[in-house]
Order: sequence, then C-alpha cells, then structure tokens
Amino acid sequence: MSTPADSSSVSRPEAPWWNEAVFYQIYPRSFADSGSDGIGDLGGVEEKLGYLELLGIDAIWLSPVMKSPMADHGYDVSDPRDIDPLFGDLATMDSLITSAHERGIKVTMDLVPNHTSDQHEWFKAALASAPGSAERSRYIFRDGKGENGNEPPNNWPSIFGGPAWTRVTEADGTPGQWYLHIFAKEQPDLNWDNPEVFDDLAKTLRFWLERGIDGFRIDVAHGMAKPDGLPDHDWELNELMRNSDDDPRFNNPAVHEIHRGIRKVMDEFPEAMTVGEIWVKDNQKFGEYIRPDELHLGFNFRLAETEFSAESVREAVENSLAAVAEVGGVPTWTLSNHDVEREVTRYGGGEIGTQRARAMILVELALPGASFIYNGAELGLPNVDLPDDALQDPVWERSGHAERGRDGCRVPLPWEGTEPPFGFTTGASTWLPMPAEWSTLTVEAQIEDVDSMLSLYRAALELRSARPEFSGTDIDWYGSPPGCLAFRRRGGLICALNTTEVPIALPSGQLLLSSAPLVDGQLPVNAAAWLI
Repeated sequence: MSTPADSSSVSRPEAPWWNEAVFYQIYPRSFADSGSDGIGDLGGVEEKLGYLELLGIDAIWLSPVMKSPMADHGYDVSDPRDIDPLFGDLATMDSLITSAHERGIKVTMDLVPNHTSDQHEWFKAALASAPGSAERSRYIFRDGKGENGNEPPNNWPSIFGGPAWTRVTEADGTPGQWYLHIFAKEQPDLNWDNPEVFDDLAKTLRFWLERGIDGFRIDVAHGMAKPDGLPDHDWELNELMRNSDDDPRFNNPAVHEIHRGIRKVMDEFPEAMTVGEIWVKDNQKFGEYIRPDELHLGFNFRLAETEFSAESVREAVENSLAAVAEVGGVPTWTLSNHDVEREVTRYGGGEIGTQRARAMILVELALPGASFIYNGAELGLPNVDLPDDALQDPVWERSGHAERGRDGCRVPLPWEGTEPPFGFTTGASTWLPMPAEWSTLTVEAQIEDVDSMLSLYRAALELRSARPEFSGTDIDWYGSPPGCLAFRRRGGLICALNTTEVPIALPSGQLLLSSAPLVDGQLPVNAAAWLI
C-alpha cells in the first residue's frame, strides 16, 4: 500500500462528550432479566453495569421502556412519562441512572414522537369524541373516500404492510372516520400541526432530563410532519420496512421546525444530546437534520447496509462523511441494531461471517465520530431462524406472513452456563427462544478467552479511549490494491481492511491490534488491523 492519496474532512468546534462516544444499544427485553418472567428489565440492566464498564462503553441507549401495551414492543407508547411495569418503575429507572453515572456511563433513552399507542389517553378521548373535535385534532383523522366513506382517504401503505389507515366506529355505532398510522394500527400518527402535540413532547423531554437522562434517540426523526393534503403516491416500488427519499410519508420540510423546537428545549440542558433515526439517503437532505439548531447527531445506516467489500465500505464511509461535512456535523457509525440483521449473519454467517464482523468493528471504531454497538454484537451473535409460532414482530402478521420481521436479531443475550436460558433469567424460558448452540458464545465462555469476539471488543475499546492516535476529525485514504482499503486518522492511527482472497502487505507502522493473527507479517483475508 502506498502513502495517503486523498482526504475526507469533517471540521467542527471543540467536541462535547457525545462526539467521540461509544454508545451501547440495549434492547431491554433481551438484555438481562432480574426476575423469572423471561423478559429483560431495568433491574437486569443495572445488575450488568459492571459488565458494561468492563466492556468499555461510554453510554447506553435504552430502547423503549415507557408505558406501553407492547403492540410494537414499546414503540407504541401509552404514557411517555412513566415506566412500563414489564421493565420496572420510575424508582428502578432512577436507580439505574444513578448507578450508571457512578460508573461514568451516560444513559440515553428512546423517544417516540411520531405516534402514540392507541391506548394513550389522548387517542381514547379522540375515539369518544366527534369528528372535528379538539380531541381528534391531536391525530390525523379524515373522512373516507367513495360511497359512504368506505375507502381510505388516500393510497398510503403502512411500513409494516397493509393500508396506513384504519376506520373507526363512532360513538353511535356507525362506521366513521379513518385515522392515519404509518406503522401498526395500534400506533396512530400524531398531528404535529397542533401545538398541543409539541407542548406535550416538551413536557416529556424535561421530565426525563430533570431525572438525569443524558439524551434521547429520536425514533423516526424524519417522520412527524406530513404533506399538505396527504396526496396519493405511486407505490409501485414500495417495500415493507423501507422508504425512498420521495416517500411523502417522511422527510417533509416542516419536520425541521419540529427539531428546532426540540433543540431549544435540549439547550436548557447543555450536557444532554439527541440522535435521530434518519432514513434519508440524499446527503444534503440528511445533513439538514444535524444543522447547529437541530439534532446533535443523526444515525447514518450506510455501514449497516453495505456488503463486505473494500469498495462498498469505502463508499459508505465517504458518503457518511460527506453527509455531515457541509453542516459541520459529527458522523455516526453502526453495524447493526434492533431493526437490522446481525452483522455475523449479514456477512455470510458461520466462521466467515464472524471473521468479517471482527474486521468491521475495527473499521467502525477507527473512524472519527460516535459509534453505536448493538447488544450482543460484542459476543458475535448471529441472527436466529426462529420457528413461526415464536415470531412476535407485528411485521409478521401485518405482511400476511410474507415477511418474518426482526425477531431474529432480538433473541435474549446468553450470559453463562451450557444450556438455555444461559443465565438470562431465573425462569425456565425466555420471551424468544434461545438456541442451544449459543453455549460457546456466552459472556462466561468468552471473557477469559483472549481470542474471543468479546476480548477483541474490549481490547479495541480500551485502545480507542486511551491512545492519542484516535484523534482528529479528518481521515486520509491510502492508495490500496483492489479489494483492500486503508485510511489514517490525523492523530496517527492507521486502519487497513482486506476483503480479497489472499493475504496482503500492511502499510508501514507498528501493529496495534488485528482482528486475526497476521500470516507471515501480512494481513489475512477477511481481516482488519490497526497500526501506528
């Protein structure tokens, strides 16, 4: 490999804590159960804080723990200012926040502003009220089309499958208006043109921030605002669980005024942050969400979507850097989450998938910006092919069993022992079944094994936090052979990736860490290395 040939630049002022933080996403029902019901909870998270401190992360992000009927596993919130009994209560949450802070770990949590649960007191009041009422104006109710209003108001589909509209029965028992739900019918979309909606969100933000929460991951941050008139659209290329940049359900310009309002509240708590879930591919439009008066960070999913090839990875990195460069924003990186197939499976499964996942975490952690790790990635967990009768994701039912949904990446974590439930719970079973072959992937099995995935993560995170070479907001690309890439952080760290079928020579420098042992001084296939 030759010397650096070109550079990508991200300029920003003195960085707050989140700009280089490593966030660890906890899917609470699958992390650790402090009881015996087989469902993870906040008590389980607090019990495992020592593990997270040992792992070396800076902050945790809790997927939804607010009160919910769990039609979409917590993303249908019935009370945004309370904890669901499934996970504990406010006292449990307060204890977790205190304990995490004592260990130097920040606590962030999911916020779901696009919609509520159909069991929210507002929606119950809307159903009990007449068309045109103040109660209904908090949501998006419309009269139907066709004879007697029997057809939906427009042709929008739900992200989960089926129509995005459900007709209600009025108080007098007659068929009535329709309400919009971009997701499940149990998740009615809020009407963000109604100032009551923002006022309530501001109340929720302050409620949690005053309790010590350090920030929020904002679900569907590119949603909320809807186009005037809710026009029909050509859905010929529509896919479940995906949206394109011309999708009228998302990324409407008015959403930015909502984010400016959120930022004004967040600025009352200058040590707290927001990161938005933004499924927008156009770099300029993506960057608009992280302008200085909007979100602090925006999830960029390019690395989580790209195939394992040096060319694709480099393109994803360059795109991600370009998406934030013009607005002086901070790049974010992730390889998986609760909605995405686990990287071991995505990269081919088995030994090859594991080798590639090991390589890619070194690539991710070498890049400037904030990194996000999904719970279980550090154990090398694959997706699980669950039996049909175990599936719980609403996508499974809403798609008429055409799409299996996301349950395969949400199976509970194995902690110890040789058979399920691997110390996850004191009960006999878990909310999703755990495969017996995970006995070699438990924390207990890996923690003292220097060659394990867990040990690689621990070593990488320790180096990332301690070494001065992991500094600088810019990277320089090296000229590399086909199938390889190498870049250098301005602080001095070099990262090389080999996606070819033969070992390759490394750039000059002292080896700091590699995802696999070198072969005669060369980087083996499906491997990455750090040098200084």
